[in-house]
Amino acid sequence: MDRYLVFGHPVRHSKSPFIHTLFARQTQQELEYGLAEPAVDEFAHALRTFFDQGGKGCNVTVPFKEQAFTLVDCLSPRAKRAGAVNTIKLTDDGVLLGDNTDGAGLVADLKSHGVTLADSRILLLGAGGAARGVLAPLLAELPSELVIANRTHTKAQLLAAEFHDLGPVTSQTYEQLAGPFELVINSTSASLQGALPPLAPALIHTDIAIYDMMYGASDTAFISWAKQHGARQTMDGLGMLVEQAAEAFTVWRGIRPGTKQVSRELKRNLGVI
Repeated sequence: MDRYLVFGHPVRHSKSPFIHTLFARQTQQELEYGLAEPAVDEFAHALRTFFDQGGKGCNVTVPFKEQAFTLVDCLSPRAKRAGAVNTIKLTDDGVLLGDNTDGAGLVADLKSHGVTLADSRILLLGAGGAARGVLAPLLAELPSELVIANRTHTKAQLLAAEFHDLGPVTSQTYEQLAGPFELVINSTSASLQGALPPLAPALIHTDIAIYDMMYGASDTAFISWAKQHGARQTMDGLGMLVEQAAEAFTVWRGIRPGTKQVSRELKRNLGVI
């Protein structure tokens, strides 16, 4: 049976085995999917060993995405642009192909919620690996402007300059931000600590869409804060998790699984519904 893994540290909380098991059942694909949590300095060895022992593909999550970028044999255009790899496939000719499905997953989830990206003014909070992975797919949707804000403004400036050839992307300090924005995406991990990015409440209005890439059994701190200030459409990263997994499954197996029922099952598993 074909073997797949998700590499991360920590990774025991990952819902990827649950998701991919449902995808395999739905598409009648014979595979098994497990977890691997090597020490941070042992990832390269663990990755090589997995494929040497017959592994077919893997997902890569924190903190190994940038390292995976350097360990594969070739890169997809979107992985090359993102500077990070979250999906690896062993091709039929023995080549390790690195891909990045995060941005495609985010865009698919936003569209499934009816969010309009074309001609919209988008605010992206954070300038780390999560932001880098979604910038190109977001800009491909032709927003009127995409503004990056980050606590360290220099990082936001550098990121905006790197992706400027793909569309109207700029950077601002949190203090400089002026609305209106149609969509705010929080790519920071602040919600994992129950913290908030320093965003002015005045930027929140009833018609804004709020997206937090983090998720949990209840609203993240950022979503709770946005609701308190009048946001009516809020989304967490659970849908992005499922959609990027579906994209990875398609890379591996050449068949696209449906995501709606899997999302419902995942929410039940987490106790969200």
